[in-house]
Order: sequence, then C-alpha cells, then structure tokens
Amino acid sequence: METPVLLAIAAAGIALLLVLIIKFKVQAFVALLLVSILVGLAAGIPLTTIPATDDAPEKLGVIQAITAGLGGTLGSVAVLVALGAMLGRLIEVSGGASSLAGRFTSMLGPKRVSAALTAAALVLAIPVFFDVGFIILVPIIYGFCKAAGVNPVKFGLPVAGIMLAVHVAVPPHPGIVGGAALLGADLGWVTILGLAVAIPLGVLAHFVAKIINRREFTMLPATARDFSAFGSRGDDNASGGNTGNAENSGKGGTGTLTKKEAPPTAGTIMTLILVPLALIMAGTIASTVLPAGDPMRPLFAFIGSPVLALLVALILAFFLLTVRRGWSLSHTGEVMEAALPPAAIVILVTGAGGAFARVLTESGVGTALAETMTATGLPILLLGFLISLTLRASQGSATVAILTTGGLLAATVAATDYSPVQIALITLAIAFGALGLSHVNDSGFWVVTRYLGLSVADGLRSWTVLTTVLGVAGFLLVSVLWFIVSAAGI
Repeated sequence: METPVLLAIAAAGIALLLVLIIKFKVQAFVALLLVSILVGLAAGIPLTTIPATDDAPEKLGVIQAITAGLGGTLGSVAVLVALGAMLGRLIEVSGGASSLAGRFTSMLGPKRVSAALTAAALVLAIPVFFDVGFIILVPIIYGFCKAAGVNPVKFGLPVAGIMLAVHVAVPPHPGIVGGAALLGADLGWVTILGLAVAIPLGVLAHFVAKIINRREFTMLPATARDFSAFGSRGDDNASGGNTGNAENSGKGGTGTLTKKEAPPTAGTIMTLILVPLALIMAGTIASTVLPAGDPMRPLFAFIGSPVLALLVALILAFFLLTVRRGWSLSHTGEVMEAALPPAAIVILVTGAGGAFARVLTESGVGTALAETMTATGLPILLLGFLISLTLRASQGSATVAILTTGGLLAATVAATDYSPVQIALITLAIAFGALGLSHVNDSGFWVVTRYLGLSVADGLRSWTVLTTVLGVAGFLLVSVLWFIVSAAGI
C-alpha cells in the first residue's frame, strides 16, 4: 500500500480515537481496541494469520496482532504498575505522606512552606499516582494555607505541578513504563535521567507558581466552605499527624490511621522510595561501567531489575508499615488489594495502547511514517515532543499520548542506531510532551481545580499554563542532555 494512503489511514485512526474518547466518552481501553481493529483492516492486515512460506514471512491477522501487542506491553508493564500501586497505597494509608511533608517543612523552615511541600511532593510522587498523591496532600496543603492565611492555590499549585511532572517521566508510572517498553528503552536510564530532569523542574514549578499567584484567584464557593470549615471537624493539622479516621486501621477497614496510631517517620518513607531507585540505578550503572563478560554483570542486572527492586520495596513496606506497627494480616491484605482495581484500569489502557502500536507496525504505517519523518528533517526529539503534546491537548490522557506517540515512533527508533541513553532521552521527550496543555478534557485538571477552588477560566490561566511551562522546560532540558550525550558519544 502506498505511503500516503497508509499515513492517511493512521491519521484517520487517531482522529477517530480522539472523537470516540472526547465526544462520545468511550472508555479508552475499548476505543483503542476498536480503532486498532478498524485501522488494521483498512491497512490490509488479513483477518487471520497467514503462515510463512518460502517467499514471505508469517503475517499476523488483526486479532493476533492485537493480542501480541497486548501481551508484549503487559508483560513489561503490568507487574510494575501493580507493585507500584500497592507500595503507594501502603504509604498513603499509613500516613507517611504527612510525615514526609512535616519533615521537609521543619528542614526548610516555616518561611519556605511552599518549597518544602513541593520538595516533599516530588519524592512522594515517585511511587504514588498523581491523582491519589495530590488528594493525599490536600489536607496538608489546607492546613498550612489556613495557618498562613492564604488561598490554597498558593501552596497547592506547585505541589500539583511537580507531582504531574514526576508522574509522566519517572517509573514505575504506567505511561513512561509503557512508552519505554514500546521504544525498547532501558528503564534504568529512563529513571536516572527522568529524576535528573524532574529535580530542576521542581524548583521551576515553585518559582513559576509564585509568578502565577501574583494574580488573586477567587475561590469557588463550595471549596471556600470546605476550606473555611477545615480544622473544625477534627481534620488533621499540617504538622504530620494522622490523615484519616478509620476506627481501627490494624483490625479492619482500609482507611488511614487512627488517632491513637502514630504515622511512620519521614526517614522510613524516604527509605521505601529510595531503595528501589538505588537498586535500579546500580544495575544500570554496573551494566555501563563493567566490561562485557564480567561475572558481576549478571548479578547487578538481576538486582537492578525494576520488578525485583519494587518487590524489595514492597516487602520492606510490609514489614516497616504493617508488621512492625501492629497491623493485622487481613487488614494489610485489604489495603494492598484496594490498590489493584484502579491500577487494573491503567494496565488495560496501557496494554491497549501497545496493541494499537503493534497494529500500526504490522500494517506498515510505522515504516511509512519513519520514511516521511526522515524526509521532513525534523529531529526525532522535537517530533516526539510535538506529537505527544498534540495528542495530550486533543484527548486529555497523558498515558495515552505517550503510548500512542511511542507506537508511532517505534519503527523509526528501531531502524536507527541510537544508543540506550539516546533512546531513554527520546522516551522522556515524548513524556514531557504529555505533561503540557492539561485542560478541561483531562481528569487531573478537574482534580486540581476543584480542590484548589479554581474556576475553569482560572484553571486555564494557572494550571494549564504551569503544566505547559514545565513540559516545555522538561523538553529543553532533555534536549541539552541529548547534545551532551551525542557529543560524548554515549
């Protein structure tokens, strides 16, 4: 099939995907599967698999291609997302977020509350999903803002901004993990470079939010009532107390702490977050530094496996947050299981994104796109960023934007002799494209604006601006790293 026809089919498929998700509110998993089938049939993929012959290799059928794409993506994503979700849930329910925020505030001082909360949010966002992590921190934000006599948006905006930046760019979050799987990127390098970019973005989020907050935002009436009543109903203060009202967190229910149970220390939470990161980084650095054939390379590769690293962190959390603090096994099981239903939805959408990418590959769209992109002369970093940013603005989901862009560029990356570090940077460029232009079609937009009391117009003036600035800044930092790596021949 001619290249223009294949590209037109791919463009029509993406347009249909956006219409189904945005206009008709079709669930992303179902929409991706449906569009995958239609694109595959339109591009000439056979109804069933055609066996290999002497003249031609095996050609997968539409359903077989979708199944292969689902299986290939889920094989590398599902375990990581599930383990990360359970680790984040244990930190959430134990009250660890409050301890972390309180510790950072005491270190930086009361005059730097916004910076302290932003720093704590950056660390907390590594194992905890964006929406969940922000909601966990809302009582802490309210407490500090009420004590300081300021609007919640003053402290809440930079917190939300850096949490979303970490969510799109740092494993084990599903978008970046799935994108890395599609492009064949090394998760260790993605983690190292993603964190290296996220840290300066945290500083930038703090200062950009200060500029945005020079405007006085009128709080929505419903949020104003909740904020006014905060602290008068037994809510937690911002000093790191308990974060919930379960009757007995050690014996039943999946709420957070009781008023009799002290939260874990900030050091404990930092340990749980840093241990898996250290293991992954050790494996990646060892594979780079140690020569081929060194007997220690397999050991470090095993230790640095993201699955093993998260499993070690989860085992530590089981001991430090539950066993040592007297939780019953039944309650611990309930808390961990409660993390899986939301994670299952994310896993399925991620897998469907992989199926769509496989269909694009089997149909020849990926090769056609690679040839077309080569002709345009656009650098692959810029192309990945722009495609992802466009998809993010069009359909709202950062995860879907990363996965779709990764699928479109997979053939180009595979056909070019990029180093592992360069592939990781391409993945991050795509991720930061998915950070920008969060607006009304993004569920995160509504979470942030409702909790901070922003109207839609004010949300566009503040939250949308902040995410876009962070996305562009993240891409620019990745570009700088690309030039350094290319010049060094890494």
